[in-house]
Amino acid sequence: MFKNIIQETFKYLGYKIVKNNDPVLHFHSNAYLRHNARRLEHLASLNIPVRGMSVLEVGAGIGDHSHYYLDRECQITITETRQDNLDYLILRYPGVNILRLDLDYPQPIENSPFDIVHCYGLLYHLKNPDLALNFLSQSCQKILFLETCVSFGDNEQINPVKEIQTNPTQAFSGVGCRPTRPWIFSRLQNHFDYVYIPRTQPNHDEFPLDWSHPEKHQGLSRSIFIASRTKLDNEILTDELIQHQVRHN
Repeated sequence: MFKNIIQETFKYLGYKIVKNNDPVLHFHSNAYLRHNARRLEHLASLNIPVRGMSVLEVGAGIGDHSHYYLDRECQITITETRQDNLDYLILRYPGVNILRLDLDYPQPIENSPFDIVHCYGLLYHLKNPDLALNFLSQSCQKILFLETCVSFGDNEQINPVKEIQTNPTQAFSGVGCRPTRPWIFSRLQNHFDYVYIPRTQPNHDEFPLDWSHPEKHQGLSRSIFIASRTKLDNEILTDELIQHQVRHN
């Protein structure tokens, strides 16, 4: 009863009580909104056509990247593992195919393979990224877009880390990873004939420009990879794991 009185009082005063683990509270913070904007504008700058294609989005969170493909008339399947996120996705995108998928324990999904697989901000939240990349390859018949946190280094390492399991933006299992760029690049080459990285990075400080001097970078470090079944004639992309990148226009 007392709880109801408090709730009604806050409602009368124009306030909204939000749970600490409310996914919107986390995914729509100012930092997250800015981060998503910078990633999507960079993805568009790569000039890789996707209009009208079939798309699998993994680890969608609450769907802040999904509209990139919906607005380009794609047939998208959106996947996520946390139930609160799934509930929000169903309300946000009625009529869209939304499925539960845990990439640490992937199961076959309907309509696979897809033309495009979009995996942004998920790989580093997994405890078995090798298994996930194998699944993503099997699900992809044209192009994989991959963005993830990475570790500096020239060796091929996964670098497991613990994450806050109760945070809806973090690892569902409580264990993630921070693989090196060479590890990811090598594993992608095992699955795809053509693997690239952009010569450009998003306009955000979590995306380093100089990979040869880790001491110059503070905080999380992120990288983007493009894997394709066919050769991409695109001057923005390079098939070498270059050490220096630039900001895109």
